[in-house]
Amino acid sequence: MENASKILEKAHERAEEMGLSYKGALLPAEAFALLQEIPNAKLIDVRCKAELDWVGRIPGAIEVELKTYPSMQSNPNFIDQVAEKVEQDDVLMFLCRSGGRSDYAATIATQSDFPNCYNILEGFEGDKDETGHRGRKGGWKAADLPWVQS
Repeated sequence: MENASKILEKAHERAEEMGLSYKGALLPAEAFALLQEIPNAKLIDVRCKAELDWVGRIPGAIEVELKTYPSMQSNPNFIDQVAEKVEQDDVLMFLCRSGGRSDYAATIATQSDFPNCYNILEGFEGDKDETGHRGRKGGWKAADLPWVQS
């Protein structure tokens, strides 16, 4: 658990440096380590169903769309759907494609009285590389962490 404490401390420092309103900002490998070490750590994948189906899923992740495809309209039941799947004091780590939607998800979850919210920086696919492709430069996939594709 010592490693987990160090990771959480670093994530909190990042959040303070970045001026974030939630508890912390994690790198993908750090989030994966926390899933292994903290029993109440939950990874919440906020990508839309199309992204999950076409790009890939993380085994064991809780899937709750923040926005729905193809209109990318906000899910008005997002917080309620999260609340149905987690406990209030769980360590909640939000992930999207590149870190933007998950930043918003961590913010609104924190505002909804979930005290232990973290954003996974770089997301599932990371930034685009020099050829305009994702999945090779940063992110869960590029870190070679567990994922599956249908």
